[in-house]
Amino acid sequence: QVQLVESGGGLVQPGGSLRLSCAASGRIFSIDNMGWYRQAPGKERELVAIITGISSTNYADSVKGRFTISRDNAKNTVYLQMNSLKPEDTAVYYCKMVIRRPGISYAVDYWGKGTLVTVSP
Repeated sequence: QVQLVESGGGLVQPGGSLRLSCAASGRIFSIDNMGWYRQAPGKERELVAIITGISSTNYADSVKGRFTISRDNAKNTVYLQMNSLKPEDTAVYYCKMVIRRPGISYAVDYWGKGTLVTVSP
């Protein structure tokens, strides 16, 4: 089986920074897209940033210029560097990876359980 574990969330003041990490473990052949999503209280889950297998990136307009997504393929890990944080960035942040397992011809979406980011004075 495959598991994704996020870390790095917490409480930060407006204007501060946090770095989220998400590591995949288990029987993994390769990982295609990796992404970060977030869900604020009372709102739907939304895409924050995505990085493809060739490290092309895309960001939500609300985080462009403030957040940076990156990946370490050797560690099966995706990162989200969050700078200039705002109260409206408060949410549970989830990572998602599109993973191919050995001997299986198709890729499957796997999700982490989420890490809470709270931006407050």
